[in-house]
Amino acid sequence: MSTLDYRTAGESHGRALIALIEGLPAGITVDLDLIDAELTRRQGGYGRGGRMKIERDRAIVLSGVRRGVTIGSPVAIELANKDWRIDDAPAVTRPRPGHADLAGSLKNLTTDCRETLERASARETAARVSAGALTRCLLREFGIEVVGYVVRIGETAYDPASLGTLAEIRAARDANEAYCPDANAADKMIAEIKQAKIDKDTLGGMVEVQVQGHPPGLGTCVRWQDKLDGRIMQAVGSVQAIKGVEIGLGFGVAARPGSRVHDEIDYDPALRESVSLGFTRRSNNAGGIEGGMTNGQPVVVRAAMKPISTLLRGMDSVDLETKESQRSDYERSDVCSVPAASVVVENVVAFEIARVFLEKFGGDTLREVRAAYDSYMTAARGLGAAE
Repeated sequence: MSTLDYRTAGESHGRALIALIEGLPAGITVDLDLIDAELTRRQGGYGRGGRMKIERDRAIVLSGVRRGVTIGSPVAIELANKDWRIDDAPAVTRPRPGHADLAGSLKNLTTDCRETLERASARETAARVSAGALTRCLLREFGIEVVGYVVRIGETAYDPASLGTLAEIRAARDANEAYCPDANAADKMIAEIKQAKIDKDTLGGMVEVQVQGHPPGLGTCVRWQDKLDGRIMQAVGSVQAIKGVEIGLGFGVAARPGSRVHDEIDYDPALRESVSLGFTRRSNNAGGIEGGMTNGQPVVVRAAMKPISTLLRGMDSVDLETKESQRSDYERSDVCSVPAASVVVENVVAFEIARVFLEKFGGDTLREVRAAYDSYMTAARGLGAAE
């Protein structure tokens, strides 16, 4: 049994993107419809550019699956690029402020930013979505659900405090192109994106992800490298254009006394058979994670996305070959990618939950994982009970 992990390969205008997922146990039914649906959602959302009208991402499984079921070996997923022209794409010598163009060109000692932008492009997130969606085939075997949605675009913010069940959230989110569970807020977000396009500008925003149905005790406090909150923040923070990540109340904890931050604990014997094991909280400011471990409450993650770096009107820059002041180059791009980012972050978080789940309950086969999970839940429910 190996640790669950994944790597991606490919460039924005290369032949294909590849996701290589290692560490999945044998016996998991792979739902290609689920994976393709997540890829389609990533391509959607209001504010997307022309590239998404060209591509039609579909997962092609190259290895690790037989007759629709994982066999324990690495799973390779290919996503073919229709807009494949990396060798013919023109050089980019005027770096875009906010993009990886200048930093990458200096790092690689080249005046052609394309050497960097092809890999730094958010096109790479399609591979990450496919990897995360694949692990959801495991998570749903144990009733674990992950849902992401938009809570802010530009000046329009939505307070999700009154959200219903995850099924209700998902249905409301999918009913509009802003991927926001509130229809009124979604209309205002779309109006802001329309205006940004007229202004030849771009917009950022904030997304939120909830995880429910998972048991307590995922993650660890033993090694700082393995703490779940740190791993989630690293994974989400590595998504292109994400500049801030918080869990639960996040930065809001700095403005409150401890009595208004920490989630007081109760016990309800009627919930003993649930994944919470009967322990309840009067709030969830911790976002479901304490000491690097899940505490039985929903995991809540937020991520702030900056506006896309490519503006139709350009920005002041410098030509790397002449060193003269110029407007930045334009690469076909989006006006707003926040809805798409909610899909990426959702699946990145799903992968991290699956990773720690297998670290606690891992086995070579799904059957062994299920046995370990059932054994743990039985033992946890018996804590404190009379012999």
